Amino acid sequence: MRKELVKKAVAAALKVRRHARAPYSGFMVGAAVITRSGRIFTGVNVENSSFGATVCAERVALFSAITAGRGDIVAVVVAATLDGHAVSPCGICRQTLADIDPEMRVILVNAQTGEIEKETTVAALLPDRFSFDIPNP
Repeated sequence: MRKELVKKAVAAALKVRRHARAPYSGFMVGAAVITRSGRIFTGVNVENSSFGATVCAERVALFSAITAGRGDIVAVVVAATLDGHAVSPCGICRQTLADIDPEMRVILVNAQTGEIEKETTVAALLPDRFSFDIPNP
């Protein structure tokens, strides 16, 4: 994946993070997914007083891409900071991303510094994922 495309996606995730709705936790997350053709879709976490209805930034970005007809996601950038470090996707997000492509790149960005702290794959984060082994349409 081109370095400048990753840089652009990191900037997009950091920028969109300002729009997160996190009145209960104060934990703001921005995300960007990158398609095979280089399109970038963003998302933020949106909290709800019925906590189960809260949705994570990674899934918002992913669902935006899918809504636009793009299921060919090759990477996800997560921009957030907790205790001074970048944050990995939650279990629900890991499973959702794994359903799209377990080999998808995951790029974790420290939102305070803007620096990439870790690059991995969904499979590395969720090695024993649940799967019906259906082909990705």
